[in-house]
Amino acid sequence: MALPKLNVPRYELKIPSDGKRIKYRPFLVKEEKLLLLAMESQDQAQMVDTIQILIENCTNLAKSDIKNLATFDFEYIFLNIRAKSVGESVDLMVTSPDDGKTQVQVKVDLDDVNVQFDENHSTTLAINETVSMVMKYPSMDMFVKNNFDVNESNKVDTLFDLTIDCIESIIEGEDVYPASESSKKELNEFLEQLDSKQFQQVQTFFETMPKLKHDIKFTNPKTKKKQTVTLEGLASFFG
Repeated sequence: MALPKLNVPRYELKIPSDGKRIKYRPFLVKEEKLLLLAMESQDQAQMVDTIQILIENCTNLAKSDIKNLATFDFEYIFLNIRAKSVGESVDLMVTSPDDGKTQVQVKVDLDDVNVQFDENHSTTLAINETVSMVMKYPSMDMFVKNNFDVNESNKVDTLFDLTIDCIESIIEGEDVYPASESSKKELNEFLEQLDSKQFQQVQTFFETMPKLKHDIKFTNPKTKKKQTVTLEGLASFFG
């Protein structure tokens, strides 16, 4: 006699970058096992691959769409799946900024965590009066491939490689040159023509792009002073 099938709840979520609505469900025990194994490996590429599989299994997004998700969309979708799967709040230990040593346990409601947008951010970089560069957001695969850390953007070779992956097109007057129609060598040569001030716009693009971010407020139990700590990026919410 066949065992009963359990109904899995379905939820709806709006993707931060474009407002598209998707359907998703919590991950199941068999999927949670995959996630735990990936976490134990401490291998970033394996972790990203596993989360991609979970998102594919738990949403109505196509595999190709998941591969191209902006990093912050990717993190936001997984955070919501995780919240509905194993709990909508997490207890974290944070260091109080005022003394730099007191550890405080805080509870974070994952439903309150959102992608934050910088009002000064732009995907179009004006190189000069006639030439501009249109950027697209990096995917998690791009970050892993280039071993990129936004906090170490002074690594010029790494930044160059990631920038090349993120160029959508180059515009000169009314002429549009899609990056997909240019070789990596050609794009690299274009970037090498930029002066320091022009290239700073590229760094600013990555530094100010939307981020999964959340401020938590608490009182240092030793100094009795009110504190604010900003959590940023998916890993911050599972520390």
